[in-house]
Amino acid sequence: MASKLGFKKWLALVLIGLFGQFAWTIENMYFNVFLYNTISTDPGYIASMVAWSAFAATATTLIMGALSDRVGRRKLFISAGYILWGLATALFGLITPENAQRLFPGANAAAAAAVMVIVLDCVMTFFGSTANDAAFNAYVTDVTDNTNRGRVESVLAILPLISMLVIFGLFDGLTQQGRWKEFFAIFGCAVTVVGVLSIFLVKDAPELRPRRDDYFKNLVYGLRPDVVRDNPQLYLSFAAFCLFSVAVQVFFPYLIIYIQNYLGISDYAIILGVVLILASVFSVISGKFIDKIGKMRFTVPAAVVMLAGLVGMYFVRESVPVMIAGTVMMSGYMMMTAALGANIRDWTPKDKVGHFQGIRMIFAVLLPMIIGPAIGAAVIRGSDSTYIELGQVKSVPTPAIYLAAAVVLLTVAVPVLLLNKSEKAGKI
Repeated sequence: MASKLGFKKWLALVLIGLFGQFAWTIENMYFNVFLYNTISTDPGYIASMVAWSAFAATATTLIMGALSDRVGRRKLFISAGYILWGLATALFGLITPENAQRLFPGANAAAAAAVMVIVLDCVMTFFGSTANDAAFNAYVTDVTDNTNRGRVESVLAILPLISMLVIFGLFDGLTQQGRWKEFFAIFGCAVTVVGVLSIFLVKDAPELRPRRDDYFKNLVYGLRPDVVRDNPQLYLSFAAFCLFSVAVQVFFPYLIIYIQNYLGISDYAIILGVVLILASVFSVISGKFIDKIGKMRFTVPAAVVMLAGLVGMYFVRESVPVMIAGTVMMSGYMMMTAALGANIRDWTPKDKVGHFQGIRMIFAVLLPMIIGPAIGAAVIRGSDSTYIELGQVKSVPTPAIYLAAAVVLLTVAVPVLLLNKSEKAGKI
């Protein structure tokens, strides 16, 4: 029989999850645009920022996830983390080449400002990963089971799309007007407020207890060869999510820049709004089937849908075709996220949920966000697509990033087929 979560838990999951996604959307998409539009168009800075942020996120989640297991608390990390996460986000509006020149008069202003963005991004990521990647993700695993995780994951999977829809639809005008200080302040304050509300919404699972084993040994527990051998389904699930996420990161950091500067579509908020609404609907509907037919069996058609969308994005140029291809691509992306994420939760050892959030981050964030954007940047540089503005030569993302992402996505077939085989055989 499926477990009931109740209204308060659902409210906590959706509210905390959504406002965390507001902050992650700004980091994953708007920091790139902010850096590109106001400081430097060198794609190397974007790739470096994504890579350093991924490293900070992974290290933080590994350390703080194990610590949340150690103290037997999720609520403390969620609430304090969200409050500080919001404050760090609000500070980005103060970074400009002019302010960088004042702080470092002997340095190149643009380079100094770019480094400041990368450093503050790592600070913000520390608070965000503590609150969201380590504590909140562990909390989700704590309060769900294998009868309802597919449904919960399908809802959580659309939160990034909803956050993008809200930001693009209601607040993107601020960025186009160059009002970055107000933009960052609004969402920074909102995340902080939710951190305060989480004090009243979150209740740690009753079975969560402080641990008395060796904390430092637990930090490397999930990296031990014997642990990998004892949990083959979990690590194959990590591998599948890793390859899938690499494919996403090949194009995702450059998505808005591509639409604006290659396709020349200025009203991209409308296109993205339509894509996100439709993809969200398909994702929620799919949640009913993930738990019924099996996570891995569901992943195969979801991957085919995403692959078709990526190939479509390579060919389309006008607004309506972009909406269609984008909807197909993002629908597949959301369905794969839900199915693979739920499968990871199913195979996570119940007594080390917090610690394994850090291992998950290695596969879901660190490796993808280092490898994916680097592939994308190499493809962009290799295409030699540029334009001149105010005497500066600027690089432009090309459709080849979607073709490169499609090639990477094909590699997901190996771990998925092994997982499907293990489900049928009952073992690996």
